[in-house]
Amino acid sequence: MNETKEKSQWRGRIAAVTTFKYLSPAELDFLIDKASVVTCRPDEIIVREDEVSQYFFAILDGAVNVTVDEASLDGSLRSVYICTLGPGDVFGEAGIFIKVKRTATVSAADEVTLLRLHRDDMSAFIRSKPAGGNKFLLVIIYSLLRKLRAANQELAYERKADMDQADVDSLLADMLGD
Repeated sequence: MNETKEKSQWRGRIAAVTTFKYLSPAELDFLIDKASVVTCRPDEIIVREDEVSQYFFAILDGAVNVTVDEASLDGSLRSVYICTLGPGDVFGEAGIFIKVKRTATVSAADEVTLLRLHRDDMSAFIRSKPAGGNKFLLVIIYSLLRKLRAANQELAYERKADMDQADVDSLLADMLGD
């Protein structure tokens, strides 16, 4: 991960990220001053599942892949693809609230440029610019609620697709001639 020294060239892209688009120019400049702009090479791991990290990321250019580890029947782990995120998307929201293990691995799908914001810098932003902090936090909460809703819908779909015990009993009865 290489840090870009000249952040001003990314200001327009940062301002376009939904998480930041409601901030005033002064609030946005304060946040950009605290944050880092970093570039990652293709396949470079940005965050690793089960590691604790206090960074929030916004994708400015390029794309990242999100994967989780899943145990196979033989006990080995395999990487399961979840999704690809692109410009304007964010990840790592939980890291700015609590010291929590990452729930997925995020790696660069191609060369990717990210805005990286540490929890301490976010706290400084909230203390210095409370109105901007409230706007930022409301958008983050909304984003997390959207992700939770999508996960709930996926779980509901999976449950509908699963066979319940009545289906199994019926199948066995048909096979056994009962």
